[in-house]
Amino acid sequence: MFTLIIGNKNYSSWSLRPWLVLKMLNEPFQEQQIDLFLSDTKARILAANPAGKVPVLIDDKLRVWDSLSICEYLAECFPASRLWPDDGALRAIARSIVSEIHSGFSAMRQHLPMNIRLSRVAYESSPAVESDIARVIALWEEHLPRHESDGPFLFGAFTIADAFCAPIATRFATYDVKLPTRSQAYVQHILSLPAMQEWYQAARSEAPRQL
Repeated sequence: MFTLIIGNKNYSSWSLRPWLVLKMLNEPFQEQQIDLFLSDTKARILAANPAGKVPVLIDDKLRVWDSLSICEYLAECFPASRLWPDDGALRAIARSIVSEIHSGFSAMRQHLPMNIRLSRVAYESSPAVESDIARVIALWEEHLPRHESDGPFLFGAFTIADAFCAPIATRFATYDVKLPTRSQAYVQHILSLPAMQEWYQAARSEAPRQL
């Protein structure tokens, strides 16, 4: 059985990605959580991952770190799950979207941090923030209509791309970002997934961060 080591569900967008993939696979796994804001946090994370970050996936004696690498590993473990689109061109596009999310959108990360306990709060706008938001919307508005006959996800069926969009969906809900109708429906669909509802419930039950 896999073990997934994650951070606080209220804040850790990186942890949400592989956790959601495992849930959507309906694959049993053990979950270990490390509070990111305690005096021994660094030591506990380093014990789990010398790179000093979560999430970490443990599969027997193998440890895989970084949310993208974990998701790629799961796609290889479960090829029938189609965590990437079957079509080679679509697979390349999906990987490009995931890589862009993984390495980009720094302004949105900084000014719209994931915080599930908050609802409809104002965010500090700037040209960089609005550019990040516009780019996300452009991606969604481009790809959702192309595959809507195959399902409600970005490429019809659930893929790793949707797992990487899930933390963005939480941000857009938290900060009440105004979206086109199709993108808003996508956010609502992602947040209504039973797995996401489970994540939300757990996040809201966590002790607030002590400042």
